[in-house]
This record gives sequence, C-alpha cells and structure tokens, in this order.
Amino acid sequence: MTVSLRVPTFEDVKVAASRIAGEAHRTPVLTSRTANAKAGGALFFKAENLQRAGAFKFRGAYNAVSALSPESRRRGVVAYSSGNHAQALAYAATLLGAPSVIVMPKDAPEIKIAATRSYGAEVVFFDRHSDDRDAIARRISEERGMALVPPFDHPDIIAGQGTAAVELFEEVGELDILITPLGGGGLLAGCALSAKALAPNCRVIGVEPEAGNDGQQSLQKGEVVRIAPPRSIADGALTTFIGDHNFPILQAKVDEIVTVSDAQLVSTMRFFAERMKIIVEPTGCLGAAAALNGVIDCTGKRVGIVLSGGNVDLKALSGFFAGA
Repeated sequence: MTVSLRVPTFEDVKVAASRIAGEAHRTPVLTSRTANAKAGGALFFKAENLQRAGAFKFRGAYNAVSALSPESRRRGVVAYSSGNHAQALAYAATLLGAPSVIVMPKDAPEIKIAATRSYGAEVVFFDRHSDDRDAIARRISEERGMALVPPFDHPDIIAGQGTAAVELFEEVGELDILITPLGGGGLLAGCALSAKALAPNCRVIGVEPEAGNDGQQSLQKGEVVRIAPPRSIADGALTTFIGDHNFPILQAKVDEIVTVSDAQLVSTMRFFAERMKIIVEPTGCLGAAAALNGVIDCTGKRVGIVLSGGNVDLKALSGFFAGA
C-alpha cells in the first residue's frame, strides 16, 4: 500500500524540538586544536555519541512516538534497524509506555542487540542479504496492529533528527559547512532543513561509505538509485536506497554527497579515541573522516560535523585498530 507523502519542513523541526525538550540530551559541541590543524579550519563536533541510547536516533524516535495518539501508543510500535534506531525506538517507546518490536539483522553488533532488548523491545531477526526487512516489519504491524516507525523514511523521524543541527547553530553560530553521515537520509535531511533555515549560505554535505554510495548516485542522477546490500564497517549506513520522504529534501537543500573508505573511518575512530578521549562508532565517523582526510576542503572554514553515534562493540573496536 502506498503511503501519501508528507515532506517535513523546518516548522516540523521546531515542533519536534519542543516535544523532545527535557527528554533528549542537549549534547555537547567538542573542539580540538589538533583536528583543526589537520583540516585547516575550525571544526565543531556535535557529539551525538553522547545522546541517550548512544546516538542521534533518540531524537527522531521520541518525536515519532510522541506524535502518535494514545491508542496507537497502547498498541505499540514496530521498526527495522541495524541497531541505533532499534535502541532509540525501544527506549522511547518504554519511556512513553508503548510496547515495541524491532526487526534487526542477525549480524548486527551484539552490543546493539543486547541494548535493544534491555530497553524493553522484542527482537525479531532477519538476514540483511536475503530477507526483506520492510516486508517483515509490515507483516508484524498488520498482525499486531502496531504503528510502523521506519528508521529514516518518516516525516517525524526526519524532523526529530533536525533538532541536532538546531542546537549546533544555537551554540556556535553560523557555519560555512555542515557535514553529517548519510545512510537512509533522516539525519542529513533533517539537518539540511535546519541549516538552510538558520544559515542559508551554509553548504550542507552528506558522507557515505565508499561501498554504499546510493545517495551520491541518486543526487547525481536526479532520482532514487537502489544498490545491492553494501559491505562496510559503517553498519549504520548500509542502506540500499534513500527514503521517499528524504530524497526531495536532499535534492533541494543538500549541496554535495561524498564518500570515505573503511580505512579512513578506522583512522578517524583512532583519532577520537587517542586524541579526544571519546568513542565514536564507524558510521558516526563518516563526516569527520571526510574533513580530517581532505575529502572535503575545510581550509579557513567554520565547519559543523555531527558525530552520529557511539555504539560500537569494544572487541570490534580492538579488531579495527589491530588491523589498521
């Protein structure tokens, strides 16, 4: 069944900000002289790795569940996710008294599976290389009467994610460039809405893993391009297409989409761990990797970068560093 398209606006972001106030953390903005020297500009890192449930996803999830009617919340919510949306929606649902079912890939990081269950969700597994996660979630939604809350292709999710950029601009003022990771497009679309409303001359750039550049291809072609399931350590950005609600915003408000390699992600994770004393997961490093490795020219610019999450298994992190 085709769902009517309601593309969110900056007004929706402002409504989301009021809904999540006092529930989502107002995460800090971090700076580093070493990072500035490497990039040649002034970098401002919005540390969403320190958000509730460990990622920016809590913003959109709480906004989406809050927007449901009391009866819909009583019946509960279902979603599919590689991990961060799973945790965020499970946590938001529990806070708002709603049951939740999360459809997760069986190869999702164990830390994300365990956290999702700890937040109160029932977990149903699928094979990301052979199963249709959307079909599984829709079947559960129909059978149990639960509201389907997808990880990125939803107006309330997009609006909630855009609040991260609002806070960033409120704290540091105007920026020349805003960089965010790009998977399905929820974070990039929401932040683009905020950036173009608050600083119209700010360039908005999304960053994908080299192995999964469907967003880059889509922007270049002018239509949503679908790709085979990609393989990258950036497990939160292994989407195969941009969402229908997200793409019109990316077309209208995003200036460029670039890619980085897994090796660049590992070096960026190491930089954050060694020099800034924070843990950022591979997907969360996408934007920073582009700035610190010269993929995006930051020379003489004020640059905001969203560190989207910090949910990485420490054993996996050790393995990444050992292989670097």
